Amino acid sequence: MPTLAGSSGLKNFIKKHGLWDEDQNKSAMSILKRIQDLGLESIRLSFADQHGLLRGKSILVAELESILSSGCSMTSTLLLKDTSNRTVFPIWEQGAGMNASQFNGAGDMIMVPDPKTFKVLPWSKKTGWFLCDIYFPNGEPIPFSSRRLCSQAVDALSNLGYEYLSGIEIEFHIFKTTDPKLGFQDSAMPGTAPEVAPLAHGFQYLSEVRLDELEPAIDLIREGALALDLPLRTVEIEFGPSQVEFTFSPLVGKESADLMLLFRSATKQICKRSGYHASFMCRPGLQNVFASGWHLHQSLVNRSDGKNVFASDKQSLPLSSVGSQFVAGILKNADASCIFTTPTINGYKRYKPESLAPDRILWAKDNRGAMVRVLGSSEDQDSRIENRVGDPGANPYFYLMSQILSGLDGIEHKLTPPPMTETPYTSDADRLPQSLIEAADAFDRSSFYRTKLGDEFVEYLLKIKRNEINRFLSEVTDWEHREYFEIL
Repeated sequence: MPTLAGSSGLKNFIKKHGLWDEDQNKSAMSILKRIQDLGLESIRLSFADQHGLLRGKSILVAELESILSSGCSMTSTLLLKDTSNRTVFPIWEQGAGMNASQFNGAGDMIMVPDPKTFKVLPWSKKTGWFLCDIYFPNGEPIPFSSRRLCSQAVDALSNLGYEYLSGIEIEFHIFKTTDPKLGFQDSAMPGTAPEVAPLAHGFQYLSEVRLDELEPAIDLIREGALALDLPLRTVEIEFGPSQVEFTFSPLVGKESADLMLLFRSATKQICKRSGYHASFMCRPGLQNVFASGWHLHQSLVNRSDGKNVFASDKQSLPLSSVGSQFVAGILKNADASCIFTTPTINGYKRYKPESLAPDRILWAKDNRGAMVRVLGSSEDQDSRIENRVGDPGANPYFYLMSQILSGLDGIEHKLTPPPMTETPYTSDADRLPQSLIEAADAFDRSSFYRTKLGDEFVEYLLKIKRNEINRFLSEVTDWEHREYFEIL
């Protein structure tokens, strides 16, 4: 008998390789019944690629029972593409240019749904959704899977008796689409960006009037987030035109990354269906538009008693010794971590002085100009740190992973952070990388990440990012044309 189960995957793949725990097995059975009771007709199966973008397939409900046993086949080259969707590895060569024969010839990998992630998509008629993990056909986990790497970092922290707690504050823009640019001439790699118009002038930070102007679009996103059971806390108007910030309650482990992945994709889909364009690009190339950031609040919880490990027991100290060590690790590895926290060419245009965005590797108490902002006081169970370095377009699993691994480095080696500063933009602290080129070089030199993630992964990610860099450097920009065309 053949072992193939059609396009669904490989027969009994999940059970054969022990890919689900007991809770996932129980959830799968109850979800099948729930889907039938809801009268759903299609199910989207999605996984997070290396850029934190959702990719996958839509299946009919009749296929789901088979998928929940066999997984679903998916093209492996999706892991080998840069942000233009070009495959940057030689897949027709032996080992695909990286001694990984599993990627030869654009072969299949297997998506395995995580039953605990099931959602009903409120904007798509009779449609459900699962987030998936990815495996090679032999059952081995794919080493480049960002969700898996984040899970491993969470497990390493758990082994020390800690639980990771993180909360998201994400800034982005909502525009009205005036021309979607869907002509054949616009269908390139990448395609032509849409033409847009702002929904409000901006420059009235936290203004109720500006909030009301954006409310028709905000309502759609808020209703979608709540229908997905995302723990939305606040919606705020930022300073720039059509710029908003959504904040969410803290979650444990990798759950904030799961949330961010779904929220970002849901927001773009919901907005597009109503003639809006939501963009998580850090600094859009539009006149008077401000850069957006992703602020990640973090603390550790003691698994034995549930108490906040960062809470200090001394009036003179803002954090406990473990909290300070965690910060020290983040600061020590900050330059190399930028390839995860700020993975785009565009993101480095945000690191400007006097801008409420960081430009140096330092920490401070309740100072929004610092890279790491400390919040809380002695014996405060809400004590936490806020890393303000992030690009809204970052892969959320890689962002969280970089923080956990760096913080663990500080704890395991009992590192001491430098003194805090009150003047972050005039400090003599080292500057953050000023470009993706500098960030990639720092990552390449990092013995820390080569030890933690392995040379294979480091070279894989560098290949993708340097391909983007080289494509950027080969393009003639508007700046160059203005600068040289007349005078030379």
